[in-house]
Amino acid sequence: MTSGEFDISHIRLGERPLIVCDVDDVVLQFIGPFQLFLQSQGCAFLPRSFRLHGNIVSQADGVEIEDQEVSRLIEEFFEAQELWQTPLDRVVETLDRLSEEADILFLTAMQPRFQNQRRRLLDRMGLLFPLLATEQPKGPIVHALHASRSLPVIFIDDMALNLHSVRDHVADCLLIHLVPNSPVHRFAPAAANDITRATDWTHVAALIEAHFVSGTFTRAVPAA
Repeated sequence: MTSGEFDISHIRLGERPLIVCDVDDVVLQFIGPFQLFLQSQGCAFLPRSFRLHGNIVSQADGVEIEDQEVSRLIEEFFEAQELWQTPLDRVVETLDRLSEEADILFLTAMQPRFQNQRRRLLDRMGLLFPLLATEQPKGPIVHALHASRSLPVIFIDDMALNLHSVRDHVADCLLIHLVPNSPVHRFAPAAANDITRATDWTHVAALIEAHFVSGTFTRAVPAA
């Protein structure tokens, strides 16, 4: 199966629920490690809005770093992510437990050329679940993955944009907005009221287990 030009034909799902999970600031710490990486490069991140470009300055004189240089720093960070990123609290044991009753797939918003580094990092942590790296909208990809399956599907992300994309393309999906406690996420756009907010992975697990038990998967995709 494919979603536009993005090939997902190699993904094999069992006859059980599907949990699709973002990675940065959901499974792996991002903002904190990225701030440490910037310090190693003589830069600093100022949490003035929910974006990286425009908020990174030189530590030497406080001058804002140009967008092209910020993009280069982000790429260098992802190139070296294995040296910097660490898992969120309780994510490893929680996903391991959930994998006993559901298929789990990581859908990370990242250039595919950094997928090998991310794969090695996740594997080192024992997070051996399939990984898709793409900068394409997530809604059509989750729709292509889930297709016409009648089994439960869950999507977890820290960004409202991605949650709204999945909401608009996938019926009966439990949408979980997992928002880390970080200075920059204070500026993050709010998710719609029909999207469940979670505080940590213990809360996420409880929401998913309750969803499995309830058996109520009837929310329709809004009309285009």
